[in-house]
Amino acid sequence: MTPSLSAKCLQALSPWRNAPAWHIAFSGGLDSTVLLHLLATLAKSETLPSLSAVHVHHGLQAAADAWPAHCQSVCDSLEVPLRVMRVQVMPGASLERAARDARYQAFMQVMGAGEVLFIGQHRDDQAETLLFRLLRGAGVRGLTAMPEHRPLARGHLVRPLLAFSRSELEAYAQHHQLQWIEDPSNVDPRFSRNYLRHRVLPTLTERWPQAIIHLARTAEHMAEAQGLLDELAVMDLRSADQPSAFPWLPLLSLALEPLRELSDARQRNALRHWLTPLTRLPDSDHWAGWHALRDAKSDAQPLWRLADGQIQRSGERIWWLPSTWSEFSDASVSWPDPQDPLELTGNGQLRFIGKAPEGPLEVRYRQGGEIIDVPGRGRRDLKRLLNESGMPGFARGRLPLVYRGEQLLAVPSVAGAWSRSVGEVQLDWLPQTCDQGLS
Repeated sequence: MTPSLSAKCLQALSPWRNAPAWHIAFSGGLDSTVLLHLLATLAKSETLPSLSAVHVHHGLQAAADAWPAHCQSVCDSLEVPLRVMRVQVMPGASLERAARDARYQAFMQVMGAGEVLFIGQHRDDQAETLLFRLLRGAGVRGLTAMPEHRPLARGHLVRPLLAFSRSELEAYAQHHQLQWIEDPSNVDPRFSRNYLRHRVLPTLTERWPQAIIHLARTAEHMAEAQGLLDELAVMDLRSADQPSAFPWLPLLSLALEPLRELSDARQRNALRHWLTPLTRLPDSDHWAGWHALRDAKSDAQPLWRLADGQIQRSGERIWWLPSTWSEFSDASVSWPDPQDPLELTGNGQLRFIGKAPEGPLEVRYRQGGEIIDVPGRGRRDLKRLLNESGMPGFARGRLPLVYRGEQLLAVPSVAGAWSRSVGEVQLDWLPQTCDQGLS
């Protein structure tokens, strides 16, 4: 069994052998101890990337204070460098989730470009995850359980032991006389996963001995089905991914009409695919917010709040606004020398192209009722000009207005619909994290 485990593991590692470095998430438990020993042993006979271990200390129980020393001892015996990272678990409704979030934040700190982090989860963990998510009413994406690999920070997270059972890992550990930590919290039935592991799955396997294998196989089927749904989503999003009239806005957006032509199920599928890298996905009941946004009148500006931001609609287009979009200062800013570009706190850069007007000037943000002289059109209400341009409402509060005293001297042009020049000068605004500015 041991040679088979090593050979199969090496085969699972083959796509990652050219990575700059390998890291192992090393808790000191059975799974990660077997994985660490496997990789350290293979490195003696195979040409593999440099190997190191990462132990995350959550500080949630007194027993855990002794674990870093144990992990250091194991790593020293295998000649593998160890990094111990102490994290603070934020209080919340789910201690399990909060600990996991803190752990993965720590992992991302050690990941370099193209590097790989290995996690020692196995087939029993996969079956447990599928059952847990099934009981929570997860959809196809959730029932894929844990993928064999996925992006993490600038590198990859890989689970090379998903094809192996816990009993196989135990046999390997006993064969090599490995020592590991038994976490007391792993037997606490108050935690949902422990309840499934110690109460539910043993009952299932007593009646259906192949239950764990079949549950893990179901996760593979769900992963294949999700792959097909992703392919469909890419096709549907391609028709909606049309250039906006505001290419200088540093925000993702989609045309609404191509989405509206799809069935409700395909709309949700496309949006899930679009939103997956941006935010935690909404549950089934929360999709009413999408329907309200989609079906609102064309002159409305509805929004749909999600976990890490919101979708706003402007006309026949939807825009993704991350939570950080509102993190800018709308306080007035002095511009002592307009010959030099002005950095706006959280709002990019402002500059004059050509001979700038004499300073000092001041940059303010909209309060309402602003009037500006437009060449060839006389004095015009700024709100009306913005309405003519079709600029989305959520961007208007960020539009920098340049004043000399109480006179509104210059505003960046809006999509070429109108302009304000001072002689041969034009005002250019490069919004935050944007490659193409607004002049």
